[in-house]
Amino acid sequence: MKYDILVLDDEKEIADLVELYLKNENYNIHKFYNSKEALKCIKEHNFDLAILDVMLPDIDGFSICNIIRENHNYPIIMLTAKVDDISKIQGLSIGADDYITKPFNPLELVARVKSALRRYHSYNKEKEDADVIEFLGLSVNNRNHKCTLYNEEINLTPMEFSILWYLCKNRGKVVSSEELFCNVWGEKYLDCNNTVMVHIKRLREKLHEKPKNPKFIKTVWGVGYEIE
Repeated sequence: MKYDILVLDDEKEIADLVELYLKNENYNIHKFYNSKEALKCIKEHNFDLAILDVMLPDIDGFSICNIIRENHNYPIIMLTAKVDDISKIQGLSIGADDYITKPFNPLELVARVKSALRRYHSYNKEKEDADVIEFLGLSVNNRNHKCTLYNEEINLTPMEFSILWYLCKNRGKVVSSEELFCNVWGEKYLDCNNTVMVHIKRLREKLHEKPKNPKFIKTVWGVGYEIE
């Protein structure tokens, strides 16, 4: 199956390089050098993944990410020269799934893309056995990738759903940030606590959790997270 990938970067050399490497993996690439043209395509096309530069001359990548998240859950990888933690946290907070800083290794980018696509499309595969966890008004269905709270559907990104499902599967057990990252992201843990924390924060917000007394996802300080 050929996946459709959006690439947006105003640096032509970088956009062309990303296109070259991803085309070698047999992906369909929709490449843009400015946000306005990209937005037009986003409204007309449903992608499998988007790679967005942050620092753009017209509409910045964070804004594009927000617009995509209004209607779509496909993975978003931010590609930027900004290396500070604040920028990274901002990107993850608004719904990005991954964050790669420039300069980057094209082969690493390809690996991240493959990993994100694998996670995303695994949610759409039908399973023979019922795969539903329900408690305290929360229902998490791993068969159709749906989550409801008191019968109201909660719109989760694939990454958020994967985190919640893993915690629910391990209900009653404290899951460390390292374990969560390795099992959900499928990559080696390299001090990615900020990444995990930001996704947990966003997930709690969607579940209408009280910051000081969450009902579902508890923080066990110095250890990790637990759903009791």
